[in-house]
Amino acid sequence: MTELAAPFDISLPAVSRHLRVLERAKLIRRTIDGRVHHCSLEPRAFGEAERWLADRREFWEETLAALAEHVESEEK
Repeated sequence: MTELAAPFDISLPAVSRHLRVLERAKLIRRTIDGRVHHCSLEPRAFGEAERWLADRREFWEETLAALAEHVESEEK
C-alpha cells in the first residue's frame, strides 16, 4: 500500500479507505501476507463497469444532442 500511496499527497489511512471502497465494489482484490498487503485488479468487474457506463453514455449523448438541437433552434 505504501507503493500505491507514494505518488499521491494523502495519508496511508486515506489510501486504505479508498482501497476498501474499491474492494467492496469488487474492482480490486487484496491479499495479506503478514504486514504486506497486495492489491490486484479484478478485470471482470471492470467489464461490468464499462457496460454500465456505456448504457449511460448513450442516454446522455442522446439527451445532450437533443438539448443542443433545441438551443440552436431557439437561437434562430
